[in-house]
Amino acid sequence: MRRHLIITGAMLTLTTALGPTASAGTLPPLDPAVLQKAISGLPSATVTGALVRVSGPAGRWSGTSGTGDVATGAPVPANGTFRIGSTSKIFTASVVLQLVAEHRIDLDENVQHYLPDLLPASYPAITVRQVLNHTSGLPGTSIDSGDARWFVEHRLDSWTPQELVANAVTHPLEFAPGTRQQYNGTNYFVAGLLIERVTGRTYAEEVRRRIIEPLRLHDTYVLDRHDPRLPGPHSHGYVAVTDAGVTTLHDVSEQSPYPWAEGGIISSAGDLTRLIRALFRGRVVPRTELQAMFTVPDVAYVGRDNCNIGPNAGRACFSVGLTRTVFPNGVTVWGKTGARPGYTGGLFATRDLRRVLVYSLNATGNKDGSESPYLVKIAAAVFAPGLGNP
Repeated sequence: MRRHLIITGAMLTLTTALGPTASAGTLPPLDPAVLQKAISGLPSATVTGALVRVSGPAGRWSGTSGTGDVATGAPVPANGTFRIGSTSKIFTASVVLQLVAEHRIDLDENVQHYLPDLLPASYPAITVRQVLNHTSGLPGTSIDSGDARWFVEHRLDSWTPQELVANAVTHPLEFAPGTRQQYNGTNYFVAGLLIERVTGRTYAEEVRRRIIEPLRLHDTYVLDRHDPRLPGPHSHGYVAVTDAGVTTLHDVSEQSPYPWAEGGIISSAGDLTRLIRALFRGRVVPRTELQAMFTVPDVAYVGRDNCNIGPNAGRACFSVGLTRTVFPNGVTVWGKTGARPGYTGGLFATRDLRRVLVYSLNATGNKDGSESPYLVKIAAAVFAPGLGNP
């Protein structure tokens, strides 16, 4: 078996040449000492605090490490809220699929049918399904910058979804719709606008009334883009900026949640665990429509930033709202990672919910992937012992 790891940003992806007899795999027993060691040594230069929660009939464990506030030394709150970044896409996809079940949206209808003035007339037809599973070919936006200093100075700035999509579509399509897959947040700005156009309500209202309130997610928030708060007990998030060889941590806990339907939601480990349990059991999206969340298109993935996993390395790994990850021992999990500056997290579960993982790290690298060694150790402790070993 040949194996190597590729780490990019918040996403742990795995390239593995599995043998022909690879199966669904067997979950390892949880070892509390190994789990605690996975997040030990904090605070460090790359991560100030960590929270991990594992649940399900195959074992339970929860733990924190590091500090929730470098100024006071306060501990990481085990029940704290955090910015979930692109894990927000699970909420967005779920709302769209509910509307599909209500016959208000057709997954195979063109988004131009619902949003006739959003995309350039020169673009070919793009279906709702292609937007949700990242096979649309839509280009990305160039508004936000990956520079740490830029983010510290502009963390309260915000843009409307329309502005972000308009910026993106000044560029040509990356590929013909449906022919390849490339992960791109523009897709979910379009999905959020689709929800608003079809329902006549705001995205925040639809998420609240369809998901947050029915599931009693008391720590989950969809705030206005001008509201930088992080409600409830929480660890502070920091971005490290280096000047003349001196590195300073800047508190970016308060920042604009303008990523919205693409990545602006705030939640907690308890709420995300409740969400994925209800989702996989058909209590959020009806089971017929839920199949789209477990269906990965059979196309090539563009680039090496994602989908370097398992026997299908280099092929698509994103479904509608979820990511499929196959570990070297054959264990397959579904879920989503997400990151905003100061916060890197993820939500993953086996399809039978025997094991559910939620984690949040306060990473200081402004989404540069420097926290990756901790992600590898967490994944190894929960799903695949030996992951990352040569």
